[in-house]
Amino acid sequence: MFHVKHEGWADSAAAFDVVIDANQAAQLETYEGLLREKAGPFGMIAKADVPRIRERHILDSLRAATYVDAATTAYDLGSGAGLPGIPVAIASPSLHVTLVEARRKRAAFLELAIEALALPNVTVFHGLAEHLREPVDLIMVRAFMSASACWAIAEPLLASAGRLLYFAGARFDVAAGTPEGAEVALFATPALARSGPLAIMTRQ
Repeated sequence: MFHVKHEGWADSAAAFDVVIDANQAAQLETYEGLLREKAGPFGMIAKADVPRIRERHILDSLRAATYVDAATTAYDLGSGAGLPGIPVAIASPSLHVTLVEARRKRAAFLELAIEALALPNVTVFHGLAEHLREPVDLIMVRAFMSASACWAIAEPLLASAGRLLYFAGARFDVAAGTPEGAEVALFATPALARSGPLAIMTRQ
């Protein structure tokens, strides 16, 4: 049974079919504290978003765990403060997530967070996404680049049946925003009314 302060995490995650246990809820809560106390003051989280970190950033990221499916390896490109990679890794312990971040201070924060949260399935790649070489099953992109730019970087790094999970804006136009060579399926999250759809891109 969830401790009272952890119940909100389980209920929120269940709203988009993500199941978390008490330990995972505690990890998410610890991560929320790290974002508020460490990432916020260093500008990794917009000042206006600090009071709403849980919904605006963690839950918005966590919904991607619904679409991990059989993937075992993933990149989080332009990870920043670990969003969406860390929440997805917490909810999907069998998925190995590499947080890709070029900025040194943010990469250092990611290392700190991994240690504090005891996440054996997460590593940090401090460098540009263009320098990655190993193909993966899943690539996640949130608040990074346009859909076309993300697909251009991600497509060579995807395994044969790999998928790009792109956090699209509320005004994303699938007709105009679909990159050449990609097929796109959009998935809305009614439980997070302010969030845009998740766009899952695969090779044609």
